[in-house]
Amino acid sequence: MRKPAVTSVPIAAAMAERWSPRALDASSEVGPDQVRALLEAARWAPSFGNTQPARYLVGARGTPSFDAILATLNSGNRAWAHRASLLLVGVMVTTNEKGSVPYAEYGLGLASENLVLQAVELGLVAHQMAGFSAPDVSASFGLPDNAVPKVAIAVGSVASADVLEEDWRIEREKAERKRVPLEEFAFTGQWGTPAL
Repeated sequence: MRKPAVTSVPIAAAMAERWSPRALDASSEVGPDQVRALLEAARWAPSFGNTQPARYLVGARGTPSFDAILATLNSGNRAWAHRASLLLVGVMVTTNEKGSVPYAEYGLGLASENLVLQAVELGLVAHQMAGFSAPDVSASFGLPDNAVPKVAIAVGSVASADVLEEDWRIEREKAERKRVPLEEFAFTGQWGTPAL
């Protein structure tokens, strides 16, 4: 299933095709070269002063790391994320040898967007999640105090919405993608004055 963005002008294909499905193919695998490409894309994201605060915990389906990440997800996310080929947790490093890392969360966000867009480029899908226990991730993976888990990411291949089984989940999966109009998104002169 595809749900390309309906845009006012053409945008880069990976951005138009990116969405966050929950219906994933439980038989699909993400190969080592694909995992490497996802992480390389994230690694080359911009960051404040080249501080590179992003780090990732990686678990392929069938591994203890996958099971450990899955166990930290809330029940709503576990209900579908168990079908993912790959589960990751994006972690921001908040200090380095110079002290506090400015904009660490922003840097992790940029890296994660690179990862997600690379997934699209590889014919995969990715779904980012806030619904997980950061303390459980820290405990399970032995994170130091300056490493803060901020986002979980499921990666895989899209499947029919029917794998979600419950009618409300299937309807949500098939629902039209929506964004605020550009007139309410970008302003000029003063807040509320549309730039376009």
